[in-house]
Amino acid sequence: MLAAQSKTAAEMLADADYEFLRRLVYEHSRINLGSDKRALVSARVAKRLRVLKIGSYREYCQMLKSNPGSEETGHLVDVISTNHTHFFREEKHFDWMQTVLLPEWLKSHNEGETFRAWSAASSSGEEPYTLAIVLAEFFGLSGKWTIDATDISTRILDRAGQAIYDAEKLAPVHAELIRRYFQRGTGEFAGKFRVKEQLRQHVRFQQLNLLQPQYPFSQPFHLIFCRNVMIYFDRPTQETLVGKLSEQLEPDGHLLVGHSESLSGIRHSLRQLQPAVYLKSATSSRR
Repeated sequence: MLAAQSKTAAEMLADADYEFLRRLVYEHSRINLGSDKRALVSARVAKRLRVLKIGSYREYCQMLKSNPGSEETGHLVDVISTNHTHFFREEKHFDWMQTVLLPEWLKSHNEGETFRAWSAASSSGEEPYTLAIVLAEFFGLSGKWTIDATDISTRILDRAGQAIYDAEKLAPVHAELIRRYFQRGTGEFAGKFRVKEQLRQHVRFQQLNLLQPQYPFSQPFHLIFCRNVMIYFDRPTQETLVGKLSEQLEPDGHLLVGHSESLSGIRHSLRQLQPAVYLKSATSSRR
C-alpha cells in the first residue's frame, strides 16, 4: 500500500512543490534543476517518501519547511546528486593518462615525488578506484601516489569506502586487472568483488561540497577529475567552480571534465589540450 502511495505521489508533484524542492537543492548544493529534471526529482524523492512513510510530496515539503537546515535536507541533496557511474567510464581519459600524462610527468619531476590526484565527484567509488588501478599499473602498488576522493553525499561515500561491487559492475575491467586488484566474494558475498586493501589504502574518501568556501587539502594536485558535474550547474556557478579547481592544481597540472562538458563560454585560466582535457600553465592568461 505504501509503495502505491509513493508512486501516486511521484505522479502528482505539484508545480509549487517542485519549485520549492528545486530552490532548496540549489541553495544547498548549487545543483540547478530545470523543468526537464522534474521526472528525475519525482522518482528519486519518492525513495525518501517510502523511507519516511510519507504519502505525498506536499507533506514532505511541509516537513522540510517546518525544519529548515534539518538532516533531511542533506538526504534530499543525496538522492538528487547521486549519479550513475562505472569502472573506466569515458575510457579515453585513462588511455591518455597511460600514454601521455604519466610518462611526461615522470620525465619532468624529481624521483621520489608523490603524484597527487583528486576525484572531485567520486560517487560510489568506481572513478577513484579506476584511477588507482591506472596509477598502480604505472607506478606500482608501492609507488608514491595518492588519490583524494570526495563527494557531497555521505551515503554514497559509505558505499565507496566499502569498495564492494556486483560482478556486472566490473564488466569494463580486463580480467587480469580484476585478478590483481579485486577479491572475489564467497558465501553471502558470492557474485561480488571487493577492491584489495593494497589499492584501497592509496585512496582517501571524505565529504565535500565543491562550492564550500575552503577545501581541506594541504597540497595542490597534479591531476583533478571533475567529470559530469558542471552540467548540473548554471553558468556563474560553473565559472566559480572552475576557478576554485584551478587554484588546487599544480603548475602544469591537468583538469579533466566530462566529454559532454566544455569550459567554452566561461572565464578561466586554463589551456585546452584536447576535448575535456585542460592544462594549468604559468603562461595561461585569464580570458
